[in-house]
Amino acid sequence: MTDDALPELRASDADREHHAELLRRAAGDGRLTVDELDERLTLAYEARTRAQLERLVADVVVPGDPAPARMPVRRGEGGTRWLVSIMSGHDRKGHWRVGRDLKVINIMGGSDLDLNDAELADDVVEITVFSLMGGGSIRVPEGLNVELSEFAFMGGNDAALGEARPDPGGPLLRLRLISIMGGSDVKRGRRLSRAERKRRKHLEH
Repeated sequence: MTDDALPELRASDADREHHAELLRRAAGDGRLTVDELDERLTLAYEARTRAQLERLVADVVVPGDPAPARMPVRRGEGGTRWLVSIMSGHDRKGHWRVGRDLKVINIMGGSDLDLNDAELADDVVEITVFSLMGGGSIRVPEGLNVELSEFAFMGGNDAALGEARPDPGGPLLRLRLISIMGGSDVKRGRRLSRAERKRRKHLEH
């Protein structure tokens, strides 16, 4: 088989999320209208190959554009160190500070953590998520380096991170997932809007 006959590289879920984030950023910069963004997001979630995704951003992502801002780091003591959910839940989003060693405990409950607008208390922080008959959902920024380790017993964890270290020299999140009869999921980028979730669910069926 010649090189010309090789099939195009298939797109992963992480690829689709990354390109969708590029499109949202382009719309925020005024390079796409709301209608154009909606149309291209639909095509991004329908894309089967990396080449199809690249074509969707080719005219709105300028070579040499500054890279997305790094997750902010404000070194020092303080920040959230414990989140304990027992037959209840925690929801952390918006601007908040992640302590150097954050412990998240879910017992018959759950925690929803969004780090996209958070700041870190050091260049390297650790988050340990322990779930017993419960679970957690963690959203990390596109450019954040993540070192993941996980254990599950009678449960499961789901991590869709794509490239683990997209920002050499940038801050690092050491994330540990321990799940017993439960599980946690980790994804990059911002949470989809209700319309985007509905569109994606429709495409999957």
